[in-house]
Amino acid sequence: MSKRGTNQPEFGMSLPPDRLPDPLRVNPLGPVDRARECVLMPPGSKSLTNRALLLAGLTGGRSVLRRPLRDADDTERMLAALQTLGVTITSEAGGDLEIEGVGGGFPASDARIDLNNAGTATRFLAAASMLAEGPVEIDGNERMRQRPIGELIKALRHMGVGVDELGEPGCPPLRIIPPESLESLEHEVAFGRTQSSQFLSALLLVAPWLPFGLTMRLNASATSPTYLDMTLGLLAQLGAVVRASVDHRVIRVASEDGRGLEPFELHIEPDASGATYFWAAAAMFPGVRVTIAGLDERSLQGDAAFPDLLARMGARVESVPTTPPAIRVTGGASLNAIMADMDGMPDAAVTLAVVCAFASGSSVLRGVRTLRVKETDRIAALQAELAKVGVVIEADVNGDPDTMTVTPPAGGIDCSPQASRVEFDTYRDHRMAMALALVGLRRPNTWIKDPGCVDKTYPEYWRDLAAFRSAAQGESD
Repeated sequence: MSKRGTNQPEFGMSLPPDRLPDPLRVNPLGPVDRARECVLMPPGSKSLTNRALLLAGLTGGRSVLRRPLRDADDTERMLAALQTLGVTITSEAGGDLEIEGVGGGFPASDARIDLNNAGTATRFLAAASMLAEGPVEIDGNERMRQRPIGELIKALRHMGVGVDELGEPGCPPLRIIPPESLESLEHEVAFGRTQSSQFLSALLLVAPWLPFGLTMRLNASATSPTYLDMTLGLLAQLGAVVRASVDHRVIRVASEDGRGLEPFELHIEPDASGATYFWAAAAMFPGVRVTIAGLDERSLQGDAAFPDLLARMGARVESVPTTPPAIRVTGGASLNAIMADMDGMPDAAVTLAVVCAFASGSSVLRGVRTLRVKETDRIAALQAELAKVGVVIEADVNGDPDTMTVTPPAGGIDCSPQASRVEFDTYRDHRMAMALALVGLRRPNTWIKDPGCVDKTYPEYWRDLAAFRSAAQGESD
C-alpha cells in the first residue's frame, strides 16, 4: 500500500466501486530508481465466463466453473438471466460456481430479462432463447437499446425463430418466440461482414443442442476473428463437433448425437483484456515490470497477444514458464509509434491508443470500426478525452471507418508538476475509465469521473492499479 498521507485511499483501493470518490484522483508514478516488478492475476475472463455459463446452463447435469468472473455487472446479469430461465446456480467457497443445467431446454415461458448494458449476454441469450419453453423478452438500459442486433435478428428469423422488435428496429428490446419444434429449424445460415462477432458466437453456442447442428457460411471476413476462435476453441474443448475452414468462411458445430454437451468442470483464464492495462502501464515506464500470471501463448483470448504490440513499441516481453504460466512486460527506454491492426483485439484498442499518446510520432490503428458500437462510441470518446491533454485522434482516415491515427502534442503531453487539472469523462464505459487512468500514472493532476463504472468487468481494478503503483515505487512487494 502507498505510504503517502492522504484523505482519500490511493485510487480508492479500499472502497467498493459504488463508494469511490467521484471524480477519483490518480496519483502519478514517481521516478523509478531501479527495476521493480508487480505480479498480478486479473479476475476471470468475462468473455470465457459468459460463454461457459451459457454452455453449463444448457447441459443436462452438474458443471463447475473454477475462478469465473464474479461481482462484475456483465457476468452477474448473465447469472441472473439464466436463473430466470430455469438454471440452478450455487456459489461455492472461493467464488467457484456449481451449475445444474436444464438439458437443452429452458423451462421458462413469458420470461423477461434485463441485461443492462451487457452486450455479450444480450446477444448470447437472444439466440439461446430459441430453446425456451415459451417467449422470452430481452431488454437493457438506454445504451443497450441503441446497440445494433439486427444481423442476429435476421439470422434467427431465417432459421425459423420468431422475433418481435419492441423498440427501435434492429435494437433491443426483443421478444424471442421459440419454434414449435427444433427439428423444423433451418440448420444453415449465412452472414456478410457483421458489426460484431458475437452474433456468430451466439448461434454457434446453441448449435450442439440443435438436432441437426448448425452450418454457418460467411461471405466476408469475420469481424474480431479471435473472439470467434475463442467460441470454437471452447466448444471443441468441451466436446462439441467443430469443423471450420482456415478462413472461417464455412463453420459447422454440432454434437455427436444432437443432444448437446456433457456437464464439465472448467478453470476460467484470467481476463486478458483486463491484463492489457497493466502490461501497458509497465511499457510506459522504463525498467518497470508487470507479470500477469495465468496467461501464455495457449490462451483462448485474443488480447493475450497484446504484449506483442508493446514489444514493437520498445518494451521487452517474456514468457515465464512458471506454474501457472505468465507473460512479463518490461518498459523500454522509450515508446515508438506503431501501425497496428486491432481487428483481433478491439477491446485493447482503447488501451493501445493511450500508450500511443505517449509515443514518439503518430500511430495508425486499423480494425477499429467496431469501437463505434460498444458501451459508448469509443472513437468519439477517445477524440474528446485525449484532446484534453493535447492528443489528436483522427478518425475515418482517408474515408476508411476502420482506421484512426493517434498523434501526441509537439513536445509530448505536459507531465510537469504544474500540469493543469484534467477530468476525464468515462461515458459509463469501463474500458474508457481503466485506460484513461493510465494517463494519470504519467501526468499529475488527473482525475477520472464515474470511476465505479469499472464494476462492469473488473470491480477490483482500482485496488490492483494501486498495487501496481506501490510495487513499482518499491513501497510493497
